[in-house]
Amino acid sequence: MLITLVVIASLCACMGIVILLGKGDKLISGYNMASEEEKARYDVRRLRLVCGILLLALVPLMLLFLLKPGQVLAITLSVLMIALCTAAVILMNTWAKRKE
Repeated sequence: MLITLVVIASLCACMGIVILLGKGDKLISGYNMASEEEKARYDVRRLRLVCGILLLALVPLMLLFLLKPGQVLAITLSVLMIALCTAAVILMNTWAKRKE
């Protein structure tokens, strides 16, 4: 479990950095499969910002699981991760969309 968690956290950190550098649009789920007219509805800079920050914010939360494996801590961290992901999805569908 230790190695798996560290590998996943490392992958998230790498993907977050690549997305923030503007080189990882293909890593953004949904955006990479969208048609050109769908992609035009989004501000790609804002979308990259939200996705990159989300991935980088999840890394320390994942690594906190390694400190003290307890049920209360695990539940708290899981709720925080779900809240972060929910906030990111809302931002991607509001703030990152272009005004028509």
